[in-house]
Amino acid sequence: MKDRIGMKMYLNLRSALLFMLPLLCFGATTLAGCTPKYDWRDVKGTAVPFTVLMPGKPTIMEKPVSLDGVKAQMTMTAVEIDGVAFAVGSAELSNAAQARAALTIMKETMVKNIDGTIVKEDAQFGDAASSIDIVATGLTSSGMKRQLRAHFVANNRRVYQAVVLGPEKTIQPEAVGTFLNSFKPR
Repeated sequence: MKDRIGMKMYLNLRSALLFMLPLLCFGATTLAGCTPKYDWRDVKGTAVPFTVLMPGKPTIMEKPVSLDGVKAQMTMTAVEIDGVAFAVGSAELSNAAQARAALTIMKETMVKNIDGTIVKEDAQFGDAASSIDIVATGLTSSGMKRQLRAHFVANNRRVYQAVVLGPEKTIQPEAVGTFLNSFKPR
């Protein structure tokens, strides 16, 4: 009798485990899938006045640039997630007219850097602030399609570029929207 009760308990336990195993696997897979690829954080430029939501901890670097003969020090704040770069670049120029002219130069340089073609563009020019938004596509040296989504802003003497660049198939529209829509020059 003890053997029958023991065998019955064993079979019940075994049946319960066999029933629960797929549920446990599903739960573990779901939790693993919920691990955020993007760890959004509010980033404020320290030397450069802006705020933006970045999908990870950014790296900050500076380098001298020439914007059609106008020399400037550009500060770049960037992070890369799955081969997609999210970056904000900024430089201060001598006057607002130079900053407005630099927008077109920055746009053309970015498109040229990816050997790309602009597929969508929206420009707004004003006295104190101007902006250009673009979507461009190009090819990597290995022939893979990549996409550039950029927001260029001139705000008084300062120019900004908020850029998302990466393989077209990897870029997630929601992440692009979160990043670009959160960018605010200060």
